[in-house]
Amino acid sequence: MSDQRVVLVTGAAKRIGAAIARYFHGKGFRVIIHFHRSSIQASAVVKELNANRPDSAMMLSADLGDKEQVAILAKQSLLCFDRIDVLVNNASAFYPTPLEDATQSDWDALIDSNLRGAYFLCQALAPELQARAGAIVNIVDALADKTLPNHSIYSIAKSGLKSMTKSLAVELAPSVRVNAVSPGAILWPSSLENSEDSAVAEKREKILVQIPLGNLGTVEDIAAATYFLACEASYVSGETIKVDGGRSL
Repeated sequence: MSDQRVVLVTGAAKRIGAAIARYFHGKGFRVIIHFHRSSIQASAVVKELNANRPDSAMMLSADLGDKEQVAILAKQSLLCFDRIDVLVNNASAFYPTPLEDATQSDWDALIDSNLRGAYFLCQALAPELQARAGAIVNIVDALADKTLPNHSIYSIAKSGLKSMTKSLAVELAPSVRVNAVSPGAILWPSSLENSEDSAVAEKREKILVQIPLGNLGTVEDIAAATYFLACEASYVSGETIKVDGGRSL
């Protein structure tokens, strides 16, 4: 059995999740890429990482809204490299749900992907993480503290994930540390991607003036904070670090 540490990152096929997987891989971890529907992107990340270091990355599919699939994901992840040292709960669905239009299926989709799946994955992997003196890092959101109009269900889910971070930090102590990273403005939404559009540029500027550091962060900023909490902050547990350029101030 190899003594290389292993990280499981949910929702790791693209964007922040992929950046976290790459960052841990660069630090010598073997990586398990979880995905739901983004198989092509997940395969590309795994191929990239294995080209850099053979047999260091694998991918697993699961719908985190299905408890049986969550249990299977936990079992399969342990079979990949015979150990799990770090769990990063990054997977997330995000879309607006105005109160007058919100449905039960919206509630289930957003709560399951952001909160319930993460909780039961923590439950399933807790014995392994305790045996390894491991760590859990949850990726929450600035909307856990400051809501966005018409996104109440998403905000509720992320607030629950932040609360879960504190609860599990106590319940899994002293062997497992549990923390969270709360990203601020990291990637422009699709509606603000065209920087040559004057209206888009104006909207971007309104956002940037609210950020003391004056610019968007990067996915690598989130990855670095996640690694810090998982591997370097040995006396930190139950905390949520905001990576938002000071915007919350």
